[in-house]
Amino acid sequence: MRLLHTSITVRDMEESLRFYTEVLGLEFERRHKIPENKAEIAFLKDPVSGGRIELTHWEGKVGYDPGEQLDHLAFEIPDLDGFLAQVRAQGVRVAKEPYRLAGGSGRLAFLLDPNEIWIELIEPGAGRS
Repeated sequence: MRLLHTSITVRDMEESLRFYTEVLGLEFERRHKIPENKAEIAFLKDPVSGGRIELTHWEGKVGYDPGEQLDHLAFEIPDLDGFLAQVRAQGVRVAKEPYRLAGGSGRLAFLLDPNEIWIELIEPGAGRS
């Protein structure tokens, strides 16, 4: 397993992109809408460490409760079904069963940590890593 990115919820995508690129010096990688989630995401990379963050803007979301801005942590996992069986046996809660996004080749699932922080597990599709 390897950490892929940390996702934060943002109020304004344009303002957030300017801040993270112009103020903090992160490099823009890509941006796209996810219609089935009513969201838009953008990925940024730290040119020094290689660490990535995902900015997530939810359509129609106007208010935020304290702590809501951390959206999820994402990990790549080679065997999603095997890993889910292992963590279920340890009593870990699966928040969202495996699925694919439209046009995607990999599968996703979400766990909840003990603090109810969402942990995204991504099993790459064929030919991806």
